[in-house]
Amino acid sequence: MAVKRFVSWNVNGIRACLGKDFYESFAALDADIFCLQETKMQEGQAELTLDGYHQYWNYAEKKGYSGTAVFTREEPLSVAYGLGIPEHDTEGRVITLEFENYYFITVYVPNARDGLVRLDYRMEWEDAFRNYICELDRKKPVIFCGDLNVAHKEIDLKNPKSNKRNPGFTDEERGKFSEMLESGFVDSFRYFYPDLEGIYSWWSYRFSARAKNAGWRIDYFVVSEKLKENMKDAKIHNEIFGSDHCPVELEIEI
Repeated sequence: MAVKRFVSWNVNGIRACLGKDFYESFAALDADIFCLQETKMQEGQAELTLDGYHQYWNYAEKKGYSGTAVFTREEPLSVAYGLGIPEHDTEGRVITLEFENYYFITVYVPNARDGLVRLDYRMEWEDAFRNYICELDRKKPVIFCGDLNVAHKEIDLKNPKSNKRNPGFTDEERGKFSEMLESGFVDSFRYFYPDLEGIYSWWSYRFSARAKNAGWRIDYFVVSEKLKENMKDAKIHNEIFGSDHCPVELEIEI
C-alpha cells in the first residue's frame, strides 16, 4: 500500500478558474486524483493540459451548468457516469472510477435553491445516491468527494441560527447526511478534527464573506468505514483562491 493524496475542488466554472492560477494551484497540491465540480462547460470548450493524468468529464445537458471532472495518475479499471437513473443523470453530477481495491467517486449534489424549490428533488436524489454508494460498498470500499451542498452540524458554518431554513442547512438535508454516515461512512475532516471551529470551504461572493471568514463547510471527503483506519489526514486549503470554494484534501493509505 502507498499513501495517496486526493483533492476535490468546486471551481465555479473551470474556464474562469483557469485565469485565476488554476495550474499553479493544481501543481502545488500534487494530487494522485484531482476532482472538479461545477465545471460549467461543454465538451470542446476548453482543453486542460495535465501531463501524467487521465481525464474524465461528465457534462450537464444544460449549457454553462453543473458538471464534474476527474484527473487521475493511475488509470482506473472502469469509469461510470451518473447513477444509472435517467432522471438524475442529465446534470453531469457523478463520476465513478473503479480501482483494484476501492471505488472513487466525485459528486456535485443538487442545491435545494432559494425558497427550497428543489428540496423535494434533493431528497429523492439523496436517497438514490446513498443507495448507489451502499451497493458499491458491498463490493469494494468507497471513497467519495465533492460539493455536497450541506453543512452537517452547526460547527460547519459561521452563522447557524440565521441560516436554519436556508438551502444547505435545512433539517432535511442535514438528516440525509446523517443517514448516509449511519449507512457505514465517515466524514474524514471531522474524524481528525471533531471540534475544530472556523474552518470552511465555501464563502458567498456577497458581503465580503471570505474576508470575514463567514463561510460554510460543504465540501467533503467521505470514506467507507472499512477504510477509516487507513486515513492519514484531511485538509481544507482555505489559502487557495480562484473560486468561491477552496480545495479539500484527503491523505489515505490504500
